[in-house]
Amino acid sequence: MATYDNGQLLALSGKRSPYQGEIGIIKQGALADMILVDGNPIENIDLINQHANKFILIMKDGKIEKNILPKN
Repeated sequence: MATYDNGQLLALSGKRSPYQGEIGIIKQGALADMILVDGNPIENIDLINQHANKFILIMKDGKIEKNILPKN
């Protein structure tokens, strides 16, 4: 959500863009970083300060950096 508009702006740079492929969206083959937050940071910005336990999944460059999702 936070990077979609920025991805659209970068796409306007055409061949000058340092990123090859789609950016700012989450789908197979696209370039995206993602943070899954336990809660809604738009309604409660303090969740950002509780990143150790409220950021339950972090993906950077398509690789999972942190995953504390409950296992079934």
